[in-house]
Formats: sequence, structure tokens, C-alpha cells
Amino acid sequence: MTPVTPAPAHHHPAPGNPGDELFWLLRRALHTMRRDVRERVDLTPSRHRLLRVVARAEPQRQTALAAALDVVPRSITSLVDDLERAGLVERRPDPTDRRATLVAATDEGRAVLAEADRERRRHAEELLARLDPGEQETLLRLLHRLVDDPDGAPGECARD
Repeated sequence: MTPVTPAPAHHHPAPGNPGDELFWLLRRALHTMRRDVRERVDLTPSRHRLLRVVARAEPQRQTALAAALDVVPRSITSLVDDLERAGLVERRPDPTDRRATLVAATDEGRAVLAEADRERRRHAEELLARLDPGEQETLLRLLHRLVDDPDGAPGECARD
């Protein structure tokens, strides 16, 4: 099993800085969700991201995967090696270039990805269940507002 990374330090940011607090809270929420999924599925966040990209597309060269994930090619090589050893992806010869290989998800890889996605949704639903429906709607609306129009003026919202 993959070692579980300890939770980030719970040193609350200095009072009076909403930007720091927002970043800290979002980071904690994401870290908790990733840890929860990893404990149940044994898939690190970087392997999960790679498996998601591979499973949702045609077989691809590692250089394309590195570009899609915005990482250096040598990082992709070790991640693909790990996923291949676990039976979640396979390397195939590229029919258009005998020197190249393509990376494709295996049936087991697709099954593990589906399980990880179920766990991620379950975790999110558990978090949201702590809020009443109106609070859930407000939270999601405000997050969309921040993410969908990051350059918007204060008080503006494209989704309103």
C-alpha cells in the first residue's frame, strides 16, 4: 500500500487575511479528500491524474501525457512504470512510428479509476451533507463565481 502523507499542519493563517484563509481551507479540504481516496483505492494523486488522462483518451505517447499534465517527461516515465507494474496501464507499439510507444489504460485501470471516482464523490457528498440544501447551493454558487470569472469586479457574477 502507498504510504499515506500526513495531513498538512493545521496552523491557521493569521487573522485578517481572507485570501490566506481561503487558500488554507481549500487546501485542507482537497488534502483530506485525496487522503481518503488514497486510503481506499491505493492511488496517489499524481497516479490518479495520469490514469484519468490515459483512460479518458485514445492511447497516447508519453510526451503528450507529460504536456497534458504539465510535467517533465522523466516524471511521466516513472509514473507510467508504476501504473504498468500495477496492471493499470500498458505500453503498446505506436503503429505510426516503430520507435515510439503508446500508453493505454487496461480494464483493471478503468475499474480502479471508476472506484476512485466513486470514493471522491462519496467524500464530497459526506462533506456537503453537513450543510443544509440552501448552504450547499450558496457554497457552490460562490465557488463558481470565484472560479468561473476570476477577473470579475467585486459584486459581479456571470452566473447570477
